[in-house]
Amino acid sequence: MPANDGRQHHAHRTPRITLSAGAALAVLAITACTSTATSSAPRPTATGTAAATSGPGPTLSGAGSTFDAPFFDLAFSRYHREHPAVTIGYSAVGSSAGIAAFSAKHVDFGATDVPLTTAEQAAAHGGPSVQVPVDLGAEVLVYNLVLPGGGRLHLTGPVIARIFLGQITSWADPAIVALNPHTDIPRDPITVVHRSDGSGTTYIFTDYLSRADPAWASRLGTGRTVKWPVGVGAEGNAGVGATVFTTPFSIGYVERSYSHGSLLAFAAIRNQAGRFVTPSTESIAADAAQKPNLSSTNFSIVNEPGQDSYPISGYSWALIYTHQASQASGQALVNLMDWLTHTGQAYAVATSYVPLPPRIQQLAHSMLQHVTGPHGTHLLG
Repeated sequence: MPANDGRQHHAHRTPRITLSAGAALAVLAITACTSTATSSAPRPTATGTAAATSGPGPTLSGAGSTFDAPFFDLAFSRYHREHPAVTIGYSAVGSSAGIAAFSAKHVDFGATDVPLTTAEQAAAHGGPSVQVPVDLGAEVLVYNLVLPGGGRLHLTGPVIARIFLGQITSWADPAIVALNPHTDIPRDPITVVHRSDGSGTTYIFTDYLSRADPAWASRLGTGRTVKWPVGVGAEGNAGVGATVFTTPFSIGYVERSYSHGSLLAFAAIRNQAGRFVTPSTESIAADAAQKPNLSSTNFSIVNEPGQDSYPISGYSWALIYTHQASQASGQALVNLMDWLTHTGQAYAVATSYVPLPPRIQQLAHSMLQHVTGPHGTHLLG
């Protein structure tokens, strides 16, 4: 039973959210950013103005992470303006579907928030591949619950784990009340919203919970998919955000940019140093700075130490075949990715991401130097 702490609780209150027309349109716009995966090897669809009109040059196609979609949408459109001969299409279908499409050679590049395993690399039809870090972001716990005075919910890793394990079922559970002692928490039941598709966003979230809570690590562990014991599934970051937006007293996890443009609030999370931190350019960068040496086999940056670190942060990766069958398309792809991981980082902040640290930009450049054309010549100078 919820704790009786002397506050006035209301058994059946409705969420105090006023939905303006603009806010509703914002959620619809977020939902539209992510296409629906209809098979394990989706056909890419155009995103943004980058693929609005075909130029006389190469057409590049990609598929994968919805975590990346807002950044890609803006950056690819800007690249197309500067290089109108290059047409770019990207399908935001989730990391697992993107890996399947890349492995089957249905797209020129994949995108995932967790790099390929050795087995996944070996199964790819196009041979060896390089994995290039392309953006740095964070995940937030969004909730459909407005607290008095515009307050923000405070949560810890173990409490989040217990919510998503179905062990905490009421907002007025003593564990939540203890973290929010001066807030009038309703007694209403919690609706958990999680991803229904294979997702790098889920990997980062469950990686954080596994490192923050031994009980989570032993029961569900870390993965792009897990056996959720409770909750409602939704496809893509946009699907989770929209479901939380329309479901009173719900909570879910999304990439940070999917909480902007709507009335969804997100929680402050206690980091290793014991401070409650919200995601910002500074707090995400502080977390990433704790692990300057990164690789596709040692990539996790969740729950890093540091006073200012936001603990649910992560990189996303582009997948590119090392040996390109077409000189023209391979050259265009390498040039695009080199621009994206350097000049293109200027568009990161505008879409709620963080520019790649210089050392990670150099890592991306060195990875791209391995890519060769059909005659074995390196495509990046």
